[in-house]
Amino acid sequence: MSASEDNKQRNREIAANEAERQATSAVRVSSWAIGLAVIVAIIVVAIVWAWMKR
Repeated sequence: MSASEDNKQRNREIAANEAERQATSAVRVSSWAIGLAVIVAIIVVAIVWAWMKR
């Protein structure tokens, strides 16, 4: 292989690794966002429930 072909292959591998890393990060961020939304929803429901029971 020539140096140019080696470099192209290396760049492809780097791009694939970066895509995998970004996907993992996106899942992690989504999980945190869902968890936070659930907690906020529980707090809101508790406040509304307490207000309705007074």
